[in-house]
Amino acid sequence: MLKKLKKAFPSMIVYGDDYDRLTNYKWFNVEENKIIGIDENELTERDTSILAAFLSPYNINFPLQTEDEKIWKKRIKNGSDNKTVTPYRFVYFSIKKNQIDPKSFKEALDVFFTTPVPIIWENETEGVIIEEKTLHEDDAISYEQIIDVLMSDLYVKINFLVGPYFDNLENIDQYYISFVKSGNTAFTYSDKSVITYIDAFASIVVDQAGARLRNEMITIVLRELAADDELLHTVKTFIECNLNVSLAAKELYMHRNSLQYRLDKFIDKTGVDIRQFNQAMVVYLALLANMHKSL
Repeated sequence: MLKKLKKAFPSMIVYGDDYDRLTNYKWFNVEENKIIGIDENELTERDTSILAAFLSPYNINFPLQTEDEKIWKKRIKNGSDNKTVTPYRFVYFSIKKNQIDPKSFKEALDVFFTTPVPIIWENETEGVIIEEKTLHEDDAISYEQIIDVLMSDLYVKINFLVGPYFDNLENIDQYYISFVKSGNTAFTYSDKSVITYIDAFASIVVDQAGARLRNEMITIVLRELAADDELLHTVKTFIECNLNVSLAAKELYMHRNSLQYRLDKFIDKTGVDIRQFNQAMVVYLALLANMHKSL
């Protein structure tokens, strides 16, 4: 195929052969995952459409796929498999646009791991890291630490959604699609930089709930306080701090008595005792439903 393409388009090069000719080229993924580029001036609109029909367009800003990335992409594409593998987890990430290019991000990320980690890119600002479980807990990666370093050294703002570990590939295709969608959803409800899949589950459930159910939660639980953003933020922080007044006051930079006053106000106005776990859980779902209205 490459010989035929070269004959049809003399400007064709294989990625890596000629780095000073990368500008003004359209790139495609061909046989054996080779990347070829053809000068745009040599391509008509019809040529581009035909090439895109049987070759996958390739974004040159992405790093070339490693062998591990090819394997994982194939696993995800092929779908369910009962094969047992080394325990792994998906870690979704999103980066603010124009802060760092994919190649530089991968180079920076690999510093934190003993071996380069596979990354499946969704686009230039989001993707999924596939992290295999280490034998020693001391070697476990801290995504909070990664954020601190990237923020201080490269001024890159990034979010991570950390999934659970699995040791098989059952329904991996469906799980991958669901996980990426969950990553898109989770950070619209949370201002934290790192959250676990379990932490994000409530927001995922609320996001998938119907508008009628969300409105009922807001009306029944939050009542007249649905528009009191300051009070609701206080309540949400209190719940996220495991109903611990001292911890929530510290998080909010507020005196403990002031926080207690606001919590008492919420209880008095709604009749819901957020100091009780079961009632706090319902309030939390209503708070997320209320946030959905402004998305």
